[in-house]
Amino acid sequence: MARSRASGRFAADVSLLLLAVAFALPLAWVVLSSVDPHAGLRVRVPDGLTLDNFDAILTPDITYTPLLNSLILCGGATALTVVCAALAAYPLSRFRSRLNRPFLLTILFATSLPITAIMVPVYALFVRVNLIDALQGTILFFAASQLPFAIWLMKNFMDGVPKELEEAAWTDGASSLQSLVRIVLPLMGPGLAVVTVFSFVMMWGNFFVPFMLLLTPDQMPASVSINDFFGNRGTVAYGQLAAFSVIYSTPVILLYVLVARRLGGGFALGGAVKG
Repeated sequence: MARSRASGRFAADVSLLLLAVAFALPLAWVVLSSVDPHAGLRVRVPDGLTLDNFDAILTPDITYTPLLNSLILCGGATALTVVCAALAAYPLSRFRSRLNRPFLLTILFATSLPITAIMVPVYALFVRVNLIDALQGTILFFAASQLPFAIWLMKNFMDGVPKELEEAAWTDGASSLQSLVRIVLPLMGPGLAVVTVFSFVMMWGNFFVPFMLLLTPDQMPASVSINDFFGNRGTVAYGQLAAFSVIYSTPVILLYVLVARRLGGGFALGGAVKG
């Protein structure tokens, strides 16, 4: 029994190690190739370190403008998603209705719909309402596509905040909106952090939506402009591609660092509700 348990544990450790290597190799290639003057597809330690790849891409047309467009698109859509998800999740969490379960099941179904399946009617709709090639239109669609799962997450986190705290605020004359903003949302900081990071990351790496809804090159985000590094006839500037990937991933890493404390903080409810 002990031997079989040890062998099973060893097999699990080996499987996890292989999985970690599979994830680490692409990251190692990106970091090493970004400072390699002769970067290729192989993962190798460069003979000499250089910053020429970064110098070549740090221009307004290649990096600065696409990154700014990405920040506007994803930042605006994330803020809109979090606000709408909080307002939609609050009545689902606090008020009982026969429509709650059908509505939640509808939301769960909406999260499983691939964006590619609805892009043709969305494109036709955007053409009709003159939102094609408009950043605000893409922001609205980004927020709408992430809203179902954001509502589902937000509702689950909101259920963990005791309703007694709100009832005490209502006794003092606070409205439902005031109790949501001043009591519920501050106490569910980890939930807000999770929804914010998840929404931002999903939008940040989305290539298909802005590629379909935006036409002007000056409005393309970095997730689309990265395709420019793949030239004709299979030629690829691997070093510049890796350098751009390093810069492209920096905002996501910074966002996670900023909210890491909230992610690990848990709900600050100790002593707030007496049994």
